[in-house]
Amino acid sequence: MLTKSKVVFKDYNPKENLLFPPNLSELIGEKHPVKIVSNIIDGLDIKNLIKTYKPGGTSSYHPKMLLKVLIYGYLSNIYSSRKMEQALKENIHFMWLSAMSRPDHNTLNRFRSERLKGEVKAIFTQIVLLLEKKGLVSLETTFVDGTKIEANANRYTFVWGRAIKKHQVRIAEQLEELWNYAESVAKEELQNTENIDFKEIDSEKVAQTIDKINEVLKDKKIPSKVRQKLNYAKKNWANNLDKYKKQQAILQARNSYSKTDTDATFMRMKEDHMRNGQLKAAYNLQISTNKQFILHYSIHPNPTDTKTLESHLKGFEDSYHKVPKELVADAGYGSEENYNLLKNKKIKSYVKYNYYRKDQKSGQITTSQNNPKLAKIRERVFKLLNTKKGIKLRKQRCHDVEPVFAELKHNKNFKRFMLRGKTKVEVEIGILAIAHNLKKMAKAA
Repeated sequence: MLTKSKVVFKDYNPKENLLFPPNLSELIGEKHPVKIVSNIIDGLDIKNLIKTYKPGGTSSYHPKMLLKVLIYGYLSNIYSSRKMEQALKENIHFMWLSAMSRPDHNTLNRFRSERLKGEVKAIFTQIVLLLEKKGLVSLETTFVDGTKIEANANRYTFVWGRAIKKHQVRIAEQLEELWNYAESVAKEELQNTENIDFKEIDSEKVAQTIDKINEVLKDKKIPSKVRQKLNYAKKNWANNLDKYKKQQAILQARNSYSKTDTDATFMRMKEDHMRNGQLKAAYNLQISTNKQFILHYSIHPNPTDTKTLESHLKGFEDSYHKVPKELVADAGYGSEENYNLLKNKKIKSYVKYNYYRKDQKSGQITTSQNNPKLAKIRERVFKLLNTKKGIKLRKQRCHDVEPVFAELKHNKNFKRFMLRGKTKVEVEIGILAIAHNLKKMAKAA
């Protein structure tokens, strides 16, 4: 006869206090990414970061601890300083990293946006050199590509270069109309006046011209609309021209910027959830990769990739005091200037040009009658791309740099910056790149 067995549960008493609290380190596996982060950061030279602190006052949280918290936060898809503050109270990994310290969100954000400015690139470089030493990456061959990431800016606070020029031309035209009207009404009073060039005007010239027109017309009977226009011009035009001058200084060579983040440019994004082709304030992120590790990163205001390569390579050279021997990129970088740049730096350029696919199908290289030099460059590049190594590197590019963007934007859900301004955005990308490399390093361990 079968006896009924009694159900037995394991002891469970959440209200019972432990005589000795557990050691947090024992609760975390040795190969857990949080321990990789801690060990790597402990081995870094951060003396330049420490120099940003001034003696006196109350004691500060150690920069290595704050750096570990930020990097592990980005590794864990936590980008908000408030959520990191919460994790330091609830998440065992963050509690172990901080040794039970609890810096608030303001402390974390100030460290990220102020202390790490100009320092995070050196920290990132140290980690890449460590990866090279371990044989995980090579600085000899780099795969370059770019992607747009939305800025932390209001998409409706834009300033357009075309609009500024249009407003300046309109003021010049209306000022000339008012001057011509004044001449028709009071020609004698304006006889000895110097000729005014309305094509080149500034706020001072506009103010003087309007004052002169008002002076000669003050006793004349003129339509109320003309008087209203003069009053509006006196009140607004000079100030508007000063405003346009400042806006042009911010724009420089760009065609637009956002008022809430003046370093951001309006770009057409691939990740357009509204599917209406709306322009958004964004930055162009350029990265160099090898074996899906990020070797170098740079931020640009250019919507296209073509003009980013020179400064991107300069940053690479500044960091490692050398340039890669081989560079692989898509047709977005295939300009005459870029080919000459790579040639001058003695870098083998496995970079497609716009007509490469067409030439590959036809077997004939597209010529350029207006630019025979470009035709010769295409011929050289075409041959290089179709060597055994060229074919191998072209295939490898799709599996090297593009998955990194997929990891950052889709797996890590990093599609919009938290901070504003190019220098602060560079800090965010630096932390994200470090987190990405350490996560891959943990997987390889």
